[in-house]
Amino acid sequence: MMNDPRCTLCPRKCGADRAVRPGYCGAGDAIRLARAMPHFWEEPCISGKSGSGAIFFSGCTLRCVFCQNRAISTENFGKEVTPDRFRQICFELKAAGVHNINLVTPDAYAEMIVPVLEAIKEELGLPIVLNCGGYLSPEQVELFARVADVWLPDFKYADGALAAHLSGAGDYPEVALAAIRRMVDRAGKPVFDADGLLRSGVLVRHLVLPGERKNSIAAVEMLRGAFDSDQILLSLMAQYTPNGAKGAPTRRITAFEYRSVLEAVEAAGFEGYCQSPDSAKAEYTPDFALQGVLWQA
Repeated sequence: MMNDPRCTLCPRKCGADRAVRPGYCGAGDAIRLARAMPHFWEEPCISGKSGSGAIFFSGCTLRCVFCQNRAISTENFGKEVTPDRFRQICFELKAAGVHNINLVTPDAYAEMIVPVLEAIKEELGLPIVLNCGGYLSPEQVELFARVADVWLPDFKYADGALAAHLSGAGDYPEVALAAIRRMVDRAGKPVFDADGLLRSGVLVRHLVLPGERKNSIAAVEMLRGAFDSDQILLSLMAQYTPNGAKGAPTRRITAFEYRSVLEAVEAAGFEGYCQSPDSAKAEYTPDFALQGVLWQA
């Protein structure tokens, strides 16, 4: 149907008229942001010495029960901004000296922000990082490919039943793997500058969950089956912290669990980053009251 207002942008295709009510993701028909700030806790090739220019969007198509940013992902924290204000925020971050513009979970806003970024990309002169949960439709990937230089997707699950239980998305493994394939096709192999900062390419993140090391090992094996070891970088994350939400794991990962997955990564031959297990503490979760915030809801 022509001019159908029902949203089918993300893989959920929830059909909401977002001018009337939010979609499954929690997003309406305006850009909604939670914070914009220099962020120093991304991988070294993203944060560098001066920080990544993180813009945190409200809402999420996954809404994982273990999310550490639940205020943003599921509780509607944030404030609507105009496209012009979004543009200004990008330049304010540049003026703060950040290495890149880091779009954190912008999935639901692709149609609103891509035209803005296209118009300012040359003047902005910074790499644009697409930081997402990996659960993107082909349409979303193609939209973001018009502006993204660096892709920073999660690959959370190889186990569809676990994905359904924790994220309500039983099709996550195949959807995310297909999305990452498209990202690799668009970005090519990782390219670094002279300072070791990632200028283009795909860096896949995987968070090891307590009691789910077999899922993690299978996820690494799925990535190795889909990509040559030099096509992507892999960041293995150990920072899971219990958040008290119903259905979320109630403990941190063990040294054995993490070592088991790390051995799988080493066997796969991926280059990248491995978090220390002591990263499961508060400072690795973005603090939205942090000093140095340039914009806040």
